Amino acid sequence: MKKLTGLFAGCCVVVGGLLAGLEAAAQEMPPPPKVLVIMREYLKPGRAGGVHERSESAFVRAMTAAKWPTHYFAVESMSGPSRALFLTGYPSFAAWEKDNQATAKNAALTAALEHAALMDGDLLTSYDQNVFVYRDDISLRSNVDIAHMRYFQILLFQVRPGHEKEWGDLAKMYKEGYEKAVPDAKWAVFESAFGANNGGMVAIFIPMKTLAEVDQGVADDKKFSDAMGEDGMKKLAELSASCIETEQVNLFQFNPKMSYPEEEWIKADPEFWKPKMAAPAAAKPAQ
Repeated sequence: MKKLTGLFAGCCVVVGGLLAGLEAAAQEMPPPPKVLVIMREYLKPGRAGGVHERSESAFVRAMTAAKWPTHYFAVESMSGPSRALFLTGYPSFAAWEKDNQATAKNAALTAALEHAALMDGDLLTSYDQNVFVYRDDISLRSNVDIAHMRYFQILLFQVRPGHEKEWGDLAKMYKEGYEKAVPDAKWAVFESAFGANNGGMVAIFIPMKTLAEVDQGVADDKKFSDAMGEDGMKKLAELSASCIETEQVNLFQFNPKMSYPEEEWIKADPEFWKPKMAAPAAAKPAQ
C-alpha cells in the first residue's frame, strides 16, 4: 500500500457547500493542514470493496497497536479508475520529517507496515505519492467539520507553465464571487509542491454530507453566474482558456474501515469512524 508516514492528497482546493446550520460549528473547526501528503492507489479489477478493506486493515491495526500520533483517512473513487486516496496532514515539512524519522526508529511498526505493504501490493496496478501546500489567500471559509462529511468532489486542474498569474486572478474572482453570492460556499486550496506532474497541479475537494449537495451545487452555480453577470463570466472564460491545461472532476466516498482517524473524529461520530474492523487478509499458500 504505502508508507503511512506520508500519504498523498494532490494539490487541492477543498470546496465545501455545507448546510447553513453548520456555520457556527464550522467556525470552531481547525484550519486545513499547511502540508498535505496523499498516497494514491490504483486497484486491479475486482480488488476494491471488501478485498481492499481487509488488506488495508493491517495498516490500521499496526498504527493502532503503536498508538501512533499521526493520523490519516481514506476515500474511494465513485467515478473514474478504481482507486483509493489516503490523506495525511502536517503543520509543516519539518513535522513530516519528524514523523518519518520516528517511524523508521520504531522497528515493530516498520516491520508491520512493510508486511502490510507487501500483501497490499498484490491488489494494485500502481500507486504514487504527492505533496501539496495550503493556500489560505484563495481559500474560502475552509474550517470545515470533515469528521461529519461523507463524500468529496475532487476537481483537478493542471495550470499551464508561465500562466500562474492568470490562475491567481481566476481563483480570486471565484472566491470573491462565491463569497458574496453563496454564503454556504467553502473551500481550501492546495497547490502541488512535490510530485503531481512536477508542479502546477491544483485540486479542489468539495466535502459533502450527502450527494444531495451535488444537486444544490447546480443552483449555487446559477447564483454565482447571475451575480457575476455576462461580462464577469466572459472574463472567467478567458482566464480559464488562458491558464488551464487540463481539468477533471471525480466523486469519492469516505471509507472509515481503511482510515486511522483522530480521536476527536471518533468521539464526534463513533458510529461512522469506529466500524467493526475487517478480518486480516489471508496469507498466500506456499507454492
